[in-house]
Amino acid sequence: MEEQHPVTNSKSRKSKDGNKSQKSSKSPGQAKEHKDQLERLSEKDPEFYDFLKEHDQELLQFNDEDIDEDSDTNLKEDETPVDEEIQVDEETGRHDVVQKKKKPSKQVITSEMVDSWCNSIREDGKLSAIHSLMKAFRTACHYGDDKEDESMLDFGVMSSSVFNKVMLFVLKEMDGIIRKLLELPAFGGKKETILDAMNTKRWKNYNHLVKSYLGNALHVLRQMTDTEMISFTLRRLQYSSIFLAAFPVLLRKYIKTAVDLWGLGGGSLPLVSLLFLRDLCVRLGSDCLDECFKGMYKAYVLNCQFITASKLQHVQFRANCVIELYGVDLPTAYQHAFVFIRQLAMILREALNAKTKEAFRKVYEWKFMNCLELWTGAISSYGSEADFRPVVYPLAQIIYGVARLVPTARYFPLRLRCVRMLDRIAASTGTFTPVSMLLLDMLEMKELNRPATGGVGKALDLRTILKVSKPTLKTRAFQEACVLSVVDELAEHLAQWSYSIAFPELSFIPAVRLRSFCKSTKVERFRKAMRELIRQIEANCQFTNERRMSISFLPNDPAAASFLEDEKNSGVSPLSKYVLTLRQVAQQRNDSLFESSVLVGEHSSVFGSKVRESDEEYDPKDEEGTTVFSSSWLPGTDSKAKQPKDTKKKKRKRKTEHQDQVAMDEDIVQDLVLSSDEEDGSLSNTFLAEEDEEVKPAPSKLESKKHKHSTNTSKKNVKSQAKRSKKRKKANGDKSLKA
Repeated sequence: MEEQHPVTNSKSRKSKDGNKSQKSSKSPGQAKEHKDQLERLSEKDPEFYDFLKEHDQELLQFNDEDIDEDSDTNLKEDETPVDEEIQVDEETGRHDVVQKKKKPSKQVITSEMVDSWCNSIREDGKLSAIHSLMKAFRTACHYGDDKEDESMLDFGVMSSSVFNKVMLFVLKEMDGIIRKLLELPAFGGKKETILDAMNTKRWKNYNHLVKSYLGNALHVLRQMTDTEMISFTLRRLQYSSIFLAAFPVLLRKYIKTAVDLWGLGGGSLPLVSLLFLRDLCVRLGSDCLDECFKGMYKAYVLNCQFITASKLQHVQFRANCVIELYGVDLPTAYQHAFVFIRQLAMILREALNAKTKEAFRKVYEWKFMNCLELWTGAISSYGSEADFRPVVYPLAQIIYGVARLVPTARYFPLRLRCVRMLDRIAASTGTFTPVSMLLLDMLEMKELNRPATGGVGKALDLRTILKVSKPTLKTRAFQEACVLSVVDELAEHLAQWSYSIAFPELSFIPAVRLRSFCKSTKVERFRKAMRELIRQIEANCQFTNERRMSISFLPNDPAAASFLEDEKNSGVSPLSKYVLTLRQVAQQRNDSLFESSVLVGEHSSVFGSKVRESDEEYDPKDEEGTTVFSSSWLPGTDSKAKQPKDTKKKKRKRKTEHQDQVAMDEDIVQDLVLSSDEEDGSLSNTFLAEEDEEVKPAPSKLESKKHKHSTNTSKKNVKSQAKRSKKRKKANGDKSLKA
């Protein structure tokens, strides 16, 4: 037992004579400890405690002054310096001593201090400088927090230049410093390297630096609002992601933050977040695979509930991100794919059993269809792998069931999407799917075989809708879009099997039904497109039959799989050449219909206005920190109030220019919509009038004043004319009376 020597006051020294020997032998700290021991003894062994009462009574006698004195001295050691003020009570005349705690003054960080720390770290690697710099980094990361949080910081306020220096140096150099202290490789590594390092003495000495760096960086990552700064920070933290294997709580928080940034961020942030998560999955393995896969899928579902022409490519990019992440570990990805595809099957089964509008709506919505698109893309990428092969058949059955759930003309766009998905699955796995019946059934519906009674109508982009309205079904634009889409998709489907040994038998029924549609339709454009497709099918049958005459093996022979393999690689079949021309025509048709939305879609898929041409060769470690860290994008700052007037004027000018540009774009869109209706001369005047009203700009202030002035003058003229008419009536009445 270590002896304590607390400072005693004058009261404890003036004790009674009977207790002098006892106090001289025992210090106050020992007295309290001894009393606690005897209390525990009375509980554990009461018989021995009674024996001491009878034979050694002095051992059990204590003064309360010793214990009180001990607690007072401990409080004095722990408390901060205080100031005492004496206040006099007016009623009683008592003098009370009031103690006030002094707030410790915080040290202000200067640029010279940061430079000295950085130089000492680079030259000598001083541990004291590293500790000081990490304290400054903690202060910078918590800049703008609540006052209660700021009271725990070691340093005070810093300027914006100091803030920038601290953030850039720590984010760029701290990973290398930590690796040197822990004697780890300069870059890279696996989870096993960290687990081995955790058993060393160096880890016990320096793990607090690793935790401080990762924890404070996570805090500032959640507080930042500028996209470029978040991307820069996340790139730098990617090099230190291996250290998260030692901190499971921080690992889960980093995964959640990165998934949120991937789902909600703009610019280059989704791509940077994906690379960060993928690096985590590759390096840490099973520790983060499940959380990353679930988080990415849920974020994708939340961001694909609505589709427009401008958002189409953006959703496709996010689906490609999920597919890329799932390719890190296919056995684990298969388990997640099985669960999520089973959920889609249960929703479809409920719709088939219930047959209510709410059940159908759960299936026929963008969220459900985009999930099918996601798993179709995953099978297209990994369908040849043995781990993903069992998912192919269930997904194809679900897509086929969705296409036939409500077989009406209003859901033609949705059926076409299902046909495209089935074709993608068949092309990637080499399995035949009966897609032609879904397309040929569309041609036999009455909406495509009767004359259009709703006029020309607006041009339709079937890629961005799932359902059309009832008035749209009667328009010529709908009929044309559906028939041409059926021709395109049927040609794509037959072109996949144009090199099959069974192509003549496979294409017989589609050719017969296409001929019947040519006889029934009265639209010459549709008849011409169908005749061209029939001609290409017949040419492909002749192409296949000529080569079938020279073979000697049976259809069930494995050699049938290699039939026309060389021709398939070169793409020389008539249907393959025909499909290439159809794709070009379809692309031109889509571009001409919605030119402005296509431009927006292109920019939406390119994240950031300044995209590097060689993204793979780019290394963030070579960055010189050209992007300056500023405290204006942290919460709790008053940067908006400090902006000069010139910047406000510039912002107003930019706003007006932006509004003018938006108005011009809207005019272009309306012109394109109107130009598609110029083919039909029977356009209603009301529709044109509504369009003209939308295009008219808002009147300016001068015009509104003039208008008000003209209305006021017209009112005055009306009043004066009324007065004159009254006078004339009175004069005529007086004349009649006199007569």
